[in-house]
Amino acid sequence: MTLYGRSSFPRLFIVLASILGVLFIGCGPLSHGASGETREIPVSHDDAILSFAAPVKKARPAVVNVYASRTERQPRNLLLDDPVFRRFFGEGRRPGGPTAQSLGSGVLVDPSGLVVTNYHVIDGMTNVKVALSDKREFEALIVLRDQRTDLAVLRIEGGDERFPYMEMGDSDALEVGDLVLAIGNPFGVGQTVTQGIVSALARTQVGISDYGFFIQTDAAINPGNSGGPLIDMKARLIGVNSAIFSQTGSSIGIGFAIPVNMVKVVVAAAKNGGRQVKRPWLGASLQGVSREIADSLGLDRPAGALVVEVSDSGPAFEAGLKRGDLITRIDGQVLEDPESLGYRLATRPIGGKAQLTVLRNGKPITTNLNLSAAPETPPRDEIKINGNSPLSGLSVVNLSPAVTEEFSIQGSYQGVVIDDIEDNSRAATINFQKGDVIIALNGVKITSTRQLNKLLNEQQQYYWKITIGRGHEIMTTVL
Repeated sequence: MTLYGRSSFPRLFIVLASILGVLFIGCGPLSHGASGETREIPVSHDDAILSFAAPVKKARPAVVNVYASRTERQPRNLLLDDPVFRRFFGEGRRPGGPTAQSLGSGVLVDPSGLVVTNYHVIDGMTNVKVALSDKREFEALIVLRDQRTDLAVLRIEGGDERFPYMEMGDSDALEVGDLVLAIGNPFGVGQTVTQGIVSALARTQVGISDYGFFIQTDAAINPGNSGGPLIDMKARLIGVNSAIFSQTGSSIGIGFAIPVNMVKVVVAAAKNGGRQVKRPWLGASLQGVSREIADSLGLDRPAGALVVEVSDSGPAFEAGLKRGDLITRIDGQVLEDPESLGYRLATRPIGGKAQLTVLRNGKPITTNLNLSAAPETPPRDEIKINGNSPLSGLSVVNLSPAVTEEFSIQGSYQGVVIDDIEDNSRAATINFQKGDVIIALNGVKITSTRQLNKLLNEQQQYYWKITIGRGHEIMTTVL
């Protein structure tokens, strides 16, 4: 029996009539509402269809695909210098090793060709290209890398051309439930738009970057979307898509975007010619408030940033903060945890003051915090370690408040900080990490980079006893 046979026609007619009835219920003279009023059938395209085409059309020209690559280094094979060997066994890969590649998205934020993307998209890469929505491709220069926020700024090398760019909005004005669109290049399939809502704000326990204060959205974000924009219904940039929570590697409706108010700080630093982002320094160690601490302080719920330690000098000391103080607000904005305070400080410019509301001995007080950058005292005095010790291949710098902030060093340490680790070096084979503090070597406390280098040159050891500070832990190993 075919679909359009005689015996199926009455049944088909009933089904079609039911569908049409559903489609037209409440929207035309075919039906009446409970109050008896007659409703009109939509007479225009705009009346009948809710569409996001207008903000997408405005935003798409400013969204780019980012292609980054580097050539891996590999040991030189001396046999390739022999023309006889090359004749019989081929030329080989003389210039270098295989090429590593990265794919992501980005957004133009300035007509001069400034592009914002994620740090992890260009991390370790040396060659970057961007492709515009009109399929044109340009070489791009990496202007600024900011690992702490997982942001990077590129500049398109396109001469004097003025590029389409996206207006930046205000992420503090967002509310849960606001409609948003994500635009990017998922899995390299081409520019793609997905729609969702703001699922949550101020997500701080994500563990993606030092300034964990994310916009959560259910707009589909997949690999390749990293660095692309999250926009509002006015086609304004309100976040940079950075990560997803997934057990499969694909979107399950939990994505995270860096708020645009943080992006503004990084872009401003790039426009001013900075290679690093200068941020206000607190000069104090903080911890979160547990339920037990909240009960002991007489709080209704756990919230705020508890001062654990105050440096002997710095903004916190000057503001009169003390151990045990609970910081609850900054400029009237409620603080849920230490990460919230870190974000709020990081989005404020250097100079001026911020007002802190502090709970001390059960009573609220206010104090002004100077918004100044952490000093680089003593100077870094970077030294690269050579020789045959297990530290060979490390680059170390002196510990200062600025270095402490840059590497998010926890705890009060004295020593030198690992700034870089050379590939294929002896140190690279050991579990050293950037930001580790070398506290002691063979029982001698380390006070500066020059002292450490001198010790390494003077001592010829069969074993090395090294003490490292990492996070809140101190580890000693013998190599």
